[in-house]
Amino acid sequence: MYKHFFKRLFDLIIALFALPFVLLLILIMVPLIWLTDRGPTFYNAQRVGLNGKIFKMFKFRSMKVNAPDIRNTDGSTFNSSDDPRVTRIGRFIRKTSIDEIPQILNVLIGDMSFVGPRPVLPGIPYAEYDDVRRKRLTVRPGITGYSQAYFRNSVGQEEKFLQDCYYTDHVSLLFDLKILFHTAYSVLKRENVFVKDKKAE
Repeated sequence: MYKHFFKRLFDLIIALFALPFVLLLILIMVPLIWLTDRGPTFYNAQRVGLNGKIFKMFKFRSMKVNAPDIRNTDGSTFNSSDDPRVTRIGRFIRKTSIDEIPQILNVLIGDMSFVGPRPVLPGIPYAEYDDVRRKRLTVRPGITGYSQAYFRNSVGQEEKFLQDCYYTDHVSLLFDLKILFHTAYSVLKRENVFVKDKKAE
C-alpha cells in the first residue's frame, strides 16, 4: 500500500511544503550562476524514469556552457575535484548537492520521488534492458536513494544497480526515512562526492 499510494502522497506533501524554499533558492542562484559563466541557470537533462518513460530532470547548472560530456568506462558520469568543466559556483553547489534541489519540481510533476533509484541517461532502448535495469524502474527515480545515501560515488554503476533492486524489494516508509536522514548526514560530511574512474585505478 505504501509503495503504490502513500509514497506518492508523502512526496506531494513534502514537495508542497518545500516549494517556497525552492523558489527562493532559484532566485538566489540565477544571478550567481549567470555572473559566473553568463549562461542558463538550469541544466535540463533527459533521464529514464518509471517503467522506462523519458522525462526532463531539472538541475542547477554547474558546468561551463557547452562543456563536453565525459563518461567513465562503466558509462557513469565523470566527476572529480579538479574537473576543468565545472564553474567556480558549480564546485560549491556540487559539494553541497544544491544542484539537485530543483528536482523537487520533478517530484511535484510526478516524474520523480524523494527516494528511489537515481535516474540514468537514455542509452539502449527500454525493450533491450536486462532484468536488473527493468526492476529498478518499477519505482519512480529519486532525488536520493539507497545507493546515493550510503555509497554516493564510491562504487561503480553496476553495483549501484544491484543496490537499487534491493531497494525496490524493501520499499517502506521507515526505509525511506532512514535513507533521507543518511543522505543529509553524508552531504554534511561531504562523503564520496567525486567519482573515480574504475579503469584508472
